[in-house]
Amino acid sequence: MKKGYVVAAFFIAIIIIASAFMLSPKKSMVVFHAGSLSIPFDEISKDFENKYDIHVYRQAAGSVATIKKITELGKHADIVASADYTLIQNMMEPQYADYCIQFATNRMVLAYTDKSAYNEEINSSNWYEILKKDGVRFGFSDPNKDPCGYRAMMVMQLSSIYYNKTIFHSLIEKNMLITMSEENGSYIIHVPDSSELSSNEKIMIRPMEVDLMAALETGEIDYLFIYESVAKQHAVSGVKYINLPDAVDLSNPSMAEHYSIVYVERSDGKMIAAKPIVYGITIPKNAEHREYAIKFLEFLLGEDGKNILSKNGQTPLQPAICDHKDLLPDTIKPYVK
Repeated sequence: MKKGYVVAAFFIAIIIIASAFMLSPKKSMVVFHAGSLSIPFDEISKDFENKYDIHVYRQAAGSVATIKKITELGKHADIVASADYTLIQNMMEPQYADYCIQFATNRMVLAYTDKSAYNEEINSSNWYEILKKDGVRFGFSDPNKDPCGYRAMMVMQLSSIYYNKTIFHSLIEKNMLITMSEENGSYIIHVPDSSELSSNEKIMIRPMEVDLMAALETGEIDYLFIYESVAKQHAVSGVKYINLPDAVDLSNPSMAEHYSIVYVERSDGKMIAAKPIVYGITIPKNAEHREYAIKFLEFLLGEDGKNILSKNGQTPLQPAICDHKDLLPDTIKPYVK
């Protein structure tokens, strides 16, 4: 009998310990981020969890939509990362965030595969002529929701200037309700409400740039305006890309003044000037796990995070840049200027 009591007590103890373990919440945090950060942030999150035993729940969306989850929908996140740092500055500071850290760069390219029409003919000099051809279909993300979308518009107008051709008119105005006007030496691209931006036989639009990658890989579209990093990340599935000139691809800081003559006016009336592509990140004021968020920033801005970004085609800023360094957590300040 005593032996039976001992065995029963042993199993009861095991059940109690297991129940306590199951009821004990695992440390976790929430990260809202741009779609183009999906692959590097997945890798960073896994390494971060292995190091700190803090699980990272990630939600990817277009950067405008990502930020509106905080500012309009009242959702909570411990980290917000945008493909355009100025969106954090203009949409979140100072009510929803104290600062924005600029941490990585990118460039716009034109991606294609061996399934793409005229793939053996297209190059950095004739790409716009190829896109105009009958039967050729290309895509970009919604300019109202995603920086890659409004950057695609900027690329096409900057190309019009660079090549002295009516590229924006031929590719966009002829096929969509997006229009362009010239005012005092600047070019303003007017984007209607997203409900009016439906895909057609020439152009495919999706909320987020990475949503279009599957369409490119399957041959549903022939070409895609996308970030170089995303194109590189999908090279294993046959994605190739054409580099565009510095004067067009939004990569060169020394050409910031040249880029800035082109603006996109979103349907909400917000005006966005073309500028070099720089990603931004912050800890929102409503973060529920600020301590974990700080550790995440330390990891991202440290050598491990920078190596993962570089491997995935995004060049880290070294050092990172912050608009309000005095408001940063003390442990983050050594990583920024």
